[in-house]
Amino acid sequence: MKKTITLFALLCTFLSMAQIRGKVVTSTGQALPYASVLIENTYNGTSTNDNGFYDLSIKNQGKYTLVYQCLGFKTKKLTINVTHFPFSVEDVVLADENFTLNEVVINNKENPANAIIRNAIASRKRNMSLSDKFEADFYSRGIFRVKDMPKKILGQEIGDMNGSIDSTGSGIIYLSETVSKIAFEKPNNLREEIVASKISGDDKGFSYNTARGTHYDFYENYVNLGINMVSPIANNAFNYYKYTLESTFVDSDNNLVNKIKLTPKRDKEPVFEGYIYIVEDSWAIYAVDFDIKGYRMQEPVLETMKLTQNFTYNKGTGIWAKNIQTMDFTAGIFGIKFAGKFTHVFSNYIFRDRFEKKTFRNEIVTIQKDANKKDNEYWNTFRPVPLTEEEVTDYHKKDSIQTLRTSQVYLDSIDAKKNKFSLSDILFGYSYRNSFKKYTLTYDGVIDPTSVNFNTVQGWNLNSGFSFRKWDNEKGTGTTISSKLNYGFAENRLRAIGTIYHRFNAINDAYLYIAGGSSIQQFNAAEPISNILNSVTTLFFKNNFAKFYNKEFISINYGQEVVNGITLNGKLEYSARKPLFNNTDYVIFKRDKPYTSNNPLLPEDNTVAAFEKHNLVKAGISTRIRFGQKYISRPDRKLNIPNEKYPSILLSYEKAFGGSSDNYNYDFISGDLVYNKRIGNKGDLGIRFKAGKFFNADQISFIDYKHFNGNQTHIGTSNRYLNVFNLLPYYSNSTNNAFLETHIEHDFKGYIMNKIPLLNKLQWNLVVGFHQINTPDTKPYQEFTAGFDNIGWGKFRMFRVDYVRSYQNGFQTDGVVFGLKILNIIE
Repeated sequence: MKKTITLFALLCTFLSMAQIRGKVVTSTGQALPYASVLIENTYNGTSTNDNGFYDLSIKNQGKYTLVYQCLGFKTKKLTINVTHFPFSVEDVVLADENFTLNEVVINNKENPANAIIRNAIASRKRNMSLSDKFEADFYSRGIFRVKDMPKKILGQEIGDMNGSIDSTGSGIIYLSETVSKIAFEKPNNLREEIVASKISGDDKGFSYNTARGTHYDFYENYVNLGINMVSPIANNAFNYYKYTLESTFVDSDNNLVNKIKLTPKRDKEPVFEGYIYIVEDSWAIYAVDFDIKGYRMQEPVLETMKLTQNFTYNKGTGIWAKNIQTMDFTAGIFGIKFAGKFTHVFSNYIFRDRFEKKTFRNEIVTIQKDANKKDNEYWNTFRPVPLTEEEVTDYHKKDSIQTLRTSQVYLDSIDAKKNKFSLSDILFGYSYRNSFKKYTLTYDGVIDPTSVNFNTVQGWNLNSGFSFRKWDNEKGTGTTISSKLNYGFAENRLRAIGTIYHRFNAINDAYLYIAGGSSIQQFNAAEPISNILNSVTTLFFKNNFAKFYNKEFISINYGQEVVNGITLNGKLEYSARKPLFNNTDYVIFKRDKPYTSNNPLLPEDNTVAAFEKHNLVKAGISTRIRFGQKYISRPDRKLNIPNEKYPSILLSYEKAFGGSSDNYNYDFISGDLVYNKRIGNKGDLGIRFKAGKFFNADQISFIDYKHFNGNQTHIGTSNRYLNVFNLLPYYSNSTNNAFLETHIEHDFKGYIMNKIPLLNKLQWNLVVGFHQINTPDTKPYQEFTAGFDNIGWGKFRMFRVDYVRSYQNGFQTDGVVFGLKILNIIE
């Protein structure tokens, strides 16, 4: 009985939504891609695909008037009588639009395009408010293609990417679809329920195509495409664009539409070029057809992006609403060419005067549990834009490949090939993988950019290790058991650490981490100088900035998100600390210069330790609070999305007890506030405050002091300098009292440089900053910085240069810091 009811319900569903099918062509018979097809005076519509075909879903048989429109072509209306499903319509031919431009008298004060744009700007808020609250059906399709993909990149085999790439290095590497129902309230309140999701070649996956990333509203002053792009009808648009009225035409509802060409005043600004269509009298947007250069978005890998939007008018509501949006892009790097397209269809709008209070929550997207289980019958019924032959072939091919390549026989055969051992693996590492049982065994090797280092305590030292990893992506669980080995030749000592990490799920990211062993640690646990950078400064300049101690320990950590936006972590650690001394004076250059000692308090004395050998137990608890955090709920995991309106806060408490002597025991509370704000098209502001207070800590070990992240190398490795002082000696301001740490940085993202002739061709970003340390026992330490980011050539912009002046009880020093972001990637 239950099966009968289920089958009957499915049958009713399919009957309630059936298709009108057809094709739209030009007068010469060429297919018209991405033409709009709508039922007159409704928001029930669809789009043609690349080959001009469309499917339009309706509920009942009867008479319908269909409206066909496409930029550059006359709108056509066709009345049909639907007597059965699916109902086929003969090819609809759209004639070329009759563009006209009446003779106008252009005086020195105003041209007609400017007058139209001024009216559009004046009417911007009114037009925006007409559609600021709505519900709608949403469909998204994304496709990525690749060309000239090499067999290997940086020595790593690419393979055929699960059958995506053919022998020429070309093919579709990603194809996905999403069907959802959305509720939206401007500027950014969204509720979306994804009812169907499909990924070519992955019947267990969920598409990341959601309506969240499709809100490009040109009634707003700025459109976020990685950086804020200036809308052609923004309040300040005339500072960025020149306008030309190219033509006008009258649509099928007697609306006069103005076709206006945009020309950027300055090439490097975050601006669009192309055409915007404005309706006379209402001054609403009829359509946009924009080209976007990658360098204008500060995305050099992206070459071009074409963004189009088509709007439809409903006489009943008097609202022009977006029904189709497409984004085509081309990109490339290392000779590899990428191309892609996103198609978004909005239909069946219901406009609201208001929403109920609990309509919008922090959960902005939910995905139904069976969303990725919809069969072909469902998709053939509810897919508003038909698949092209290429897309149909890709689905069929990858479905067949998936069946084959997820079988144990195939996975074992592939693993057998990759698991072959060679003598070179002793040096470079080896990995054994069982893909069917989902585990790997790995040996790290001893030769790679991060395994060989040098410091004055260990001399040359090698890092290696072994690990076992087992995972289950569907459940979001994973376990890693690993060991890390480190051998110092000058010390003639081997150190080893063992770790166990287990993630319980991907919903609240609950994890357990247990570690223990012997290690060499910097006094500042944040390790402000990396091993690679310390090796270079030591060997070539005899500047051994890193200072180390020996730590033998066992620790246990547990953490999870307890409620949305609030993560709680707890830690318990026992450690035995022992001072270390320099064991080598080896250097490549600067042989006449002595090394400083390994004691950060007495750099000229190689015989006195910074602390006495001791034991200590630490217990700590911390919480990170992300106010207003949004999230996407998937059946297999939760994806958190920071809310840019609010800062995030980290609060922690640490208690040290059980020390070899009572003087090592202490209490410590601290807080960390981080806030990032995009200020129109004027750049990104970053703020970070850190504060803390020690209690009963007069004679604690220097290891446990608060150490600030200094830098004496004149090399910066982070993307932003919101957690580092650029010229501060590493341990000069360390404290066991109270402190306040301030970092402020503003990246203008080209707002200033783009307006300076010649210099704008560099595409550099001016960055200014301020950094300060306040402690009760010393004068404030301050740094003022000014420099340029986004330095490089072509598509490679990994450098930054800053001029820094530091003050503490007067001027201290100045210098230039060279940012090498590639070092952060290597580490």
